[in-house]
Amino acid sequence: MQSGPLAGGRVPYITLKEIEVAREKQPLPGRYPVTFGEVELLRDLDRPDGWMLSVGGVPQSYVDLSDPSYLEFSYVQLMATVVDCLPDGPLDAVHVGGGACTFPRYVSASRPGSRHIVVEPDEKLVQLVRDQLRLKSVPRLKVRTLDGRTAVTGLFDGSADLFVLDAFSGATMPVELATTEYMAEISRILRPAGTLVINVADGSGLAFAKRVVSTVSGVFRHVALLGEPGILRGRRFGNLVIAASAAELPVGPLTRRTAGGLTQARCMWGEDLSKFVAGARPIHDGDAVLSPVPPPAVFG
Repeated sequence: MQSGPLAGGRVPYITLKEIEVAREKQPLPGRYPVTFGEVELLRDLDRPDGWMLSVGGVPQSYVDLSDPSYLEFSYVQLMATVVDCLPDGPLDAVHVGGGACTFPRYVSASRPGSRHIVVEPDEKLVQLVRDQLRLKSVPRLKVRTLDGRTAVTGLFDGSADLFVLDAFSGATMPVELATTEYMAEISRILRPAGTLVINVADGSGLAFAKRVVSTVSGVFRHVALLGEPGILRGRRFGNLVIAASAAELPVGPLTRRTAGGLTQARCMWGEDLSKFVAGARPIHDGDAVLSPVPPPAVFG
């Protein structure tokens, strides 16, 4: 924006949009105390409005404040692919695991009119994201500072088109959010054609991921698993995305889009997925199951 007069003595015209942008508070990088520890807010040197939230050295969320369609993490791109393959129109969405609210921002940008309930138990983290990462700019978004199990009990039957489960405690997924009982609650909340999307992390052997898929398959009739080939083969630790619904999933478009992306990911479903998880037992409340911890080398 020019600050002086233009050639010929004319005063530069400043639009209302420019004034609004100038007034917006710029994020401040640094370490911040939150309810459950400390997070670090890091600026992306390659993107002027790109910011990352990191917990204990583990990247948790990435947002581009000027471009919510930009998704840095490959697994979030796969989650977006699932949503992009759903019928057009706004969605009523529930997100368990808030972070910087990357995915609600994406859905609101790609499907105007969507409504969001975000469940995030860390109240100070929510306030940080409001203060530093312009959460108020996301329309029709409400945050409930509750744990994932408690929050869903207060949601109405058949009230959501989309349920996104992307919740981690540090670097691990809370096992209580991966049980048959919790999946049944999610099924209750979703509409008949509603879709569940889960981010699950695992490594060698994929024992935990297979059990989660088995758990989901016991509640939802249609299930697909998306991931990069190296992760699906258990060769390296990483994120996999589970999509599930009582209605048929758009597995054709999903398969084509995942294969055509930058990561050339795979989409497994039907008989191939059944073989993949053969012998894996569903997880129930009270089971002694440990969520896998990523090796230190994963995050450098």
